[in-house]
Amino acid sequence: MEFPTVPHLMRVCTLLLLLLLLKSDVVYSNSDYLIGLGSYDITGPAADVNMMGYANTEQVASGVHLRLRSRAFIVAEPHGNRVVFVNLDACMASQLVTIKVLERLKARYSDLYNENNVAISGIHTHAGPGGYLQYVVYIVTSLGFVRQSFDALVDGIEKSIVKAHENLRPGSIFVNKGELLDAGVNRSPSAYLNNPAAERSKYKYNVDKEMTLLKFVEDERGPVGSFNWFATHGTSMSRTNSLISGDNKGAAARLMEDWFERKDSVKMNSVGFEDNSIPRRISNIIPSLSNNHHELLELASSFQSPPGRPTSRTSSVARRVRGDLSQVDKPRFVSAFCQSNCGDVSPNVLGAFCTDTGLPCDFNHSTCGGKNELCYGRGPGYPDEFESTRIIGERQFRKAVDLFNGASEQIKGKVDYRHTYIDFSKHEVTLSKGGASEVVKTCPAAMGFAFAAGTTDGPGAFDFKQGDDKGNPFWNLVRNVLKSPNKEQIDCQQPKPILLDTGEMKLPYDWAPSILPIQILRVGQFVILSVPGEFTTMAGRRLRDAVKAVLSGNNDFGSNIHVVLAGLTNTYSQYVTTYEEYQVQRYEGASTLYGPHTLSAYIQEFKKLANALISDQPVEPGPQPPDLLNQQISLLTPVVVDGTPLGVNFGDVSIDVLKNATFKKGEKVSVTFWSACPRNDLMTEGTFALVEFLEGKDRWVPAYDDDDWCLRFIWSRPSKLSSRSKATLEWRIPEDATPGVYRIKHFGAAKSLLGSIRHFTGSSSAFVVA
Repeated sequence: MEFPTVPHLMRVCTLLLLLLLLKSDVVYSNSDYLIGLGSYDITGPAADVNMMGYANTEQVASGVHLRLRSRAFIVAEPHGNRVVFVNLDACMASQLVTIKVLERLKARYSDLYNENNVAISGIHTHAGPGGYLQYVVYIVTSLGFVRQSFDALVDGIEKSIVKAHENLRPGSIFVNKGELLDAGVNRSPSAYLNNPAAERSKYKYNVDKEMTLLKFVEDERGPVGSFNWFATHGTSMSRTNSLISGDNKGAAARLMEDWFERKDSVKMNSVGFEDNSIPRRISNIIPSLSNNHHELLELASSFQSPPGRPTSRTSSVARRVRGDLSQVDKPRFVSAFCQSNCGDVSPNVLGAFCTDTGLPCDFNHSTCGGKNELCYGRGPGYPDEFESTRIIGERQFRKAVDLFNGASEQIKGKVDYRHTYIDFSKHEVTLSKGGASEVVKTCPAAMGFAFAAGTTDGPGAFDFKQGDDKGNPFWNLVRNVLKSPNKEQIDCQQPKPILLDTGEMKLPYDWAPSILPIQILRVGQFVILSVPGEFTTMAGRRLRDAVKAVLSGNNDFGSNIHVVLAGLTNTYSQYVTTYEEYQVQRYEGASTLYGPHTLSAYIQEFKKLANALISDQPVEPGPQPPDLLNQQISLLTPVVVDGTPLGVNFGDVSIDVLKNATFKKGEKVSVTFWSACPRNDLMTEGTFALVEFLEGKDRWVPAYDDDDWCLRFIWSRPSKLSSRSKATLEWRIPEDATPGVYRIKHFGAAKSLLGSIRHFTGSSSAFVVA
């Protein structure tokens, strides 16, 4: 019998060890964390639904400018805690959405993901479908609850988290931060100036200019995504826009994800951008065609518009551009542009001017001749709101790329979290003044007169104005028809004159929230404060500084702590100003629901969470918020039937391109199709609009879809009761588009009188881009 040699034994032991590792759930890596990112479509209904944000009843969705997405990251210790952060291309988070997402996660993963370690935050676009919140005051303009909006969010959030979970791999996280100076201005500077001069002197600007970015790098596959936090409102798109859009932050996310997918295959300049253009990822996948214009025209003329035809539900998903380019061996790069303390920060950086005179608006009240309706902020692309959106989005994108490329500080340390619910309608707060202490209380929710005045991003109506601390007898009478506040509430909310006593209005169900979640997520030296509202600049600074002071006293964090504030997270409760800003009663102060001591309550309770975090102590869960799903009322009429004129098919072209048409880069191509209501099928992870490029003689390649900046899907019908509708697809030809033969394609779904849904598609005649 021969004995095995030592090298042979070593090989056998190594093989056995590998087999054991493969059969176990243990991950052995030099990395401290498992990281996973995921993204999913949450666009929702692109027709008939009121948009959330401006509370303008006439702002009803009628198409798509950019698709909306839910983007999630998970960071987990291999054998310990984990946290989830979800960023929504939506106006804000919703308590009801959060509740239902957590129920689904529990059914799928048991207690792995729960209310304590999951944060869901909104970017605050004012161009997304509304009707998904559970409290009455937030769904009045959407004619109540909109189930399609709600389901699109719940489904998309769940799927983005599932994707992130399935993508978990060993990896590292890096943090970087830097100043972005030209993407936000203070829209309520008179209120900001009411803060103590000594406090204001500590800051160079009256808004936060710092962007903080996390870079996620897998050990094997390299960079897989980034999330950043920066404060500026999602109001580059105006209150009259009717196309679904992620606004400036949605545009920035699309730019960065496309930039990363393309950056290795095109020539970049010294700062990482493709020379002379905003990064795109289309032209590099399409081989160049002949530059012979006559040959291209002849080729295009052989593809005339065919009749609309039936198609499958999955056809639009299969043809969409990013689905077509998806990589099997590596998840798509995910980039999220998250919201922070944006309460008084406007992206309309040129300032606010009167539409009648062109002069600056009144400084204290943002009025023009005493009227707030004429005072509007101007974006950098004024008067073109799409251009303003692009510019502010591109500025955030370029800063994020700069931070991404330069990120070198590695995140190290524990993953942890704390979460609790607070009843803000009657919460006691201890204030310290000159060595003495005083106990005050927050109030039931109420909205002041200046709330109805709106802001310079979207003015209100009638005779309301910002900075109103007196009220109006006529509007008091109107208010009292709904609910007259009692003396205790009036005194508690002083100096706010109450227009709507929402916290005490309970019919048909709660008008406003009273129980709110607060949460801290920790990944090493990086800390996220999840707040359920819009903090103003100084309010956010005070909260961050208070939490940072608590954490800095703990050796576990080290000296370099990064604290970001994630606004509009887990639920929504409007604004939070400082005590001093509240006294001025501009829009933000009038919308600070729980009275002058709201911020002090937040600071007190977040300090408790921070202390529990560093002492490794649990916190009480607090009172549970209500689940009002079964009480929701919806007055939005369903789609009854879709129709076309006799002899016309769904998908037929109504207005085609001209025969032998040639377009130049920068020009607009417009084609109109006979269509049907987009609510019949949301085309989730698909597209309503497609630009195709002719490769060779007969192969059409997807080039642009309705998630591209250059392509707009615009839906219309002659009247609200009409069964007939049309879809106009507008393609603004990018400067980097490949010359050749193109056509425009539309996907839709029509509802029959019996309720069945029939999918269809149609194509324009081909044309040449020179």
